[in-house]
Amino acid sequence: MAPIPHPLSALTVEESQAARDIVKAAYPGSFIYFRNIFLREAPKAQVFAFLELEHSGKLTDDTPRPPRFAQVWCDVGKDKEAKYIEAVVDLAAGKITGTLSHGVGQHASLSVDELREVPDACARSELFQSKLKQFELPEGFEAVIEPWPYGASDPTDDGSRVFQGLVYAVNRKENGPDSNFYAYPIPLVPIMDARTKEIVRVIEVATGGKDDPINKVGTRNGNKIIDHCRPAEYCPEKLPQGVRTDLKPLTVIQPEGASFTVTDGNRIDWQNWSMRVTFNPREGAVLHDIRYSGRSVVYRLSMSDMSVPYADPRNPFQRKQAFDFGDGGLGHAVNNLALGCDCLGLIKYFDGLLTEPDGTIETTQNVICLHEQDDGIGWKHTDWRTNRAVVTRRRQLVVQYIITLANYEYAFNFKFDQAGGITIETRATGIVSVVNIDEGKTAPWGNVVSPGALAQNHQHLFAARIDPAVDGLNNTVVQEESLPVPMNPETNPYGNYYEVKQTVLKTSCGLDLAPERHRVFKVQNRDPSKRNPVSGKPAGYKLAMPATQLLLADAQSVQARRALFAKHHLWVTKYEDDELYIGGRYPMQGMDEQGGVADAVKRNDNLEDDDVVLWAVYGLTHNPRVEDWPVMPVEVLQLHLMPADFFTQNPAIDVPSNKDLGSKSLPVRTDGANGTNGCAC
Repeated sequence: MAPIPHPLSALTVEESQAARDIVKAAYPGSFIYFRNIFLREAPKAQVFAFLELEHSGKLTDDTPRPPRFAQVWCDVGKDKEAKYIEAVVDLAAGKITGTLSHGVGQHASLSVDELREVPDACARSELFQSKLKQFELPEGFEAVIEPWPYGASDPTDDGSRVFQGLVYAVNRKENGPDSNFYAYPIPLVPIMDARTKEIVRVIEVATGGKDDPINKVGTRNGNKIIDHCRPAEYCPEKLPQGVRTDLKPLTVIQPEGASFTVTDGNRIDWQNWSMRVTFNPREGAVLHDIRYSGRSVVYRLSMSDMSVPYADPRNPFQRKQAFDFGDGGLGHAVNNLALGCDCLGLIKYFDGLLTEPDGTIETTQNVICLHEQDDGIGWKHTDWRTNRAVVTRRRQLVVQYIITLANYEYAFNFKFDQAGGITIETRATGIVSVVNIDEGKTAPWGNVVSPGALAQNHQHLFAARIDPAVDGLNNTVVQEESLPVPMNPETNPYGNYYEVKQTVLKTSCGLDLAPERHRVFKVQNRDPSKRNPVSGKPAGYKLAMPATQLLLADAQSVQARRALFAKHHLWVTKYEDDELYIGGRYPMQGMDEQGGVADAVKRNDNLEDDDVVLWAVYGLTHNPRVEDWPVMPVEVLQLHLMPADFFTQNPAIDVPSNKDLGSKSLPVRTDGANGTNGCAC
């Protein structure tokens, strides 16, 4: 008999197939459209107790193991009769232990197969083809349909599951299969009924500018709708100017191998850190049981969701609001990472399991990469008396995955350093979403990045879920601020003193950052036995976040109502099993956020000395630049979790200060263009 996988290991192929077959048996004779099958984690209390025994070396063959559950998301029945369910399968018992069905107005996340239906429906739709024929496309051009989630339902909709498409043109005959079609937007938005696979309406979009009435369709350059557009290729072999020839190779070499190890399939050990990593199609990479020198720091770390609302006020662009995790089908959008491109050095790749509609379990390769990287100086000091400089490099362990959702790419990194810090990093790149605009016009809701192509203003709002376990599960969150104190003879006679004020968060809440108050948040273990023996303060970790702009849409708008999580920078709630998604389980096509963090806060749960969860919200307001075209340079955002009185000194003080013997000094040039520099380690 095969050994039982670790409780924090993803489902195996065999477990996934068993879960599928159990669901099939429960609905004999029914058509089943499988969406996702992945691990349903066992109750946290059971798993954490198991982990404590594991890390203390007290596990025995007789130790009870937490149960293994699978969750199966599928449609039972066809077309209008289809019913979406989420079944929880007890794998040991071989039975379904519970099912969850969505309510009125709630929809399952999209699948790639559903999206593929949109171009096919447009190809056979007389309505769409008649609308398309009104435009005279140049010789050799053909229409391309980019499927999109429908966004929010209109009040006049009947709640049916629908998808929308954005339309472009491309000259593949002359420019090949990889030609950039985004440079040629066509002002049509077809709408497909997901049940009938038919185009039910086609919206003609205005192409005017700031001086034209909103939604006036007639502001066009006649029927030659893309004649004023220009090519915008990005593949290196298509660039008119070619690629640079003066860039020399920069190679990462680790002659003695990597400093990390991977055992038991998904356990990672590196520089006093240990953790487990899994992949699931709803969140991507998930890190579990993160410990430093055996001490618990974080129980579970993941991205929870994100929302990308667009600011073009013209119909139907108010519906351009992607929830790239919740409704975007993240699993099938994940990249298969390429050696030497997405990650450098000695790399360990992890595969993931995805489910085909017929229930076939497919292994998708290289969805997560693990590697080390140099991140500059870690710490340094020079004794000016002896001129002795001691310097260490800051090395990081990086867990990365990348998703491509239509035009955009997002790279998500979890970075661990040798000083006990964790960085959550998001990089946004890809192609800005553009619409057609009349020649010579501009608009206040976007920027013309190429002739005829208006890149709409929008926001990217990300949410990370941090489930801390600082020296155990009973933690307290403290808001810390550094505040000025008026000059006074008793406590501040010279006016230079400032107060560090701490406020314990007693019940679940949403909070905002305040840079002028240096507002940060600490997760502390207030057990007297866990106090720091040097400072006497509770052992803790500090969360430092960028005070980025929150959602700009009016609070009464549908965009705001369906992304209530974007009202605050940080939410703190009490832990509940399977409460993982900040925007709720079903953001797809919803009018309001349901079951998200805003509802969790309404429970008014106790937060003191309890099992807490932090939901960190951050993002960027993207008002496009011409430099974002044709593919935007990455924009980088970072959150930092760092020890605060967790250790008794700098935990990286013992990092070797060896020189990199591969580094060389360039010869001195007589023109002064470069010189030499040295360091004494």
